[in-house]
Amino acid sequence: MLDVFYGAFSPACFALLGLWLVIVQIRLREWQGSAVHRRRAYAVALYFALPGIMSLLALVNPLDSAFWRISFAIVALGGAVVLATVRGLPLRGVAAGQPVAAGQPGAAVADAPPRPDQLGLATYIIGILIYVLIAALALTGGLAALRTEAILLTLLLFLGFNVAWLLLFDDRYPSHGRPPATAL
Repeated sequence: MLDVFYGAFSPACFALLGLWLVIVQIRLREWQGSAVHRRRAYAVALYFALPGIMSLLALVNPLDSAFWRISFAIVALGGAVVLATVRGLPLRGVAAGQPVAAGQPGAAVADAPPRPDQLGLATYIIGILIYVLIAALALTGGLAALRTEAILLTLLLFLGFNVAWLLLFDDRYPSHGRPPATAL
């Protein structure tokens, strides 16, 4: 029943992965010197590749529910582990929730609106939770679980787009490739 969805969703995921690889290639000189950017670029690739792989596996034998359930569970749990590992620690000089006296280093950071690091971290946490939920639903099985997984995979793709967007325009860690952007 969801063959049409997965038949369209998988190419969309791999097309986004291909576009992301072009972006990585364009910004490679900048990101090469930054372990943070390399990890994040890889994580974005996972946001596009893993849902695409799950969609392909759903099409291998749609009538064999055990196959898609096991493959979804393995890929989703693997995605959660790898995404958690790749993300690394948030890059803040001040731990969240700690007060900073005015005039001390980090005071502006403590009062600032959420930064891309915070938004990115939240997106990674949500992504990890979605992967775990997909694995749990796959182990549960049934048509309702498959439909819910399709919605969750779509949400993962949306989250991946947002992480990609944040990373694409992240100039807080300038590297050797170009000067940092200036505010108007």
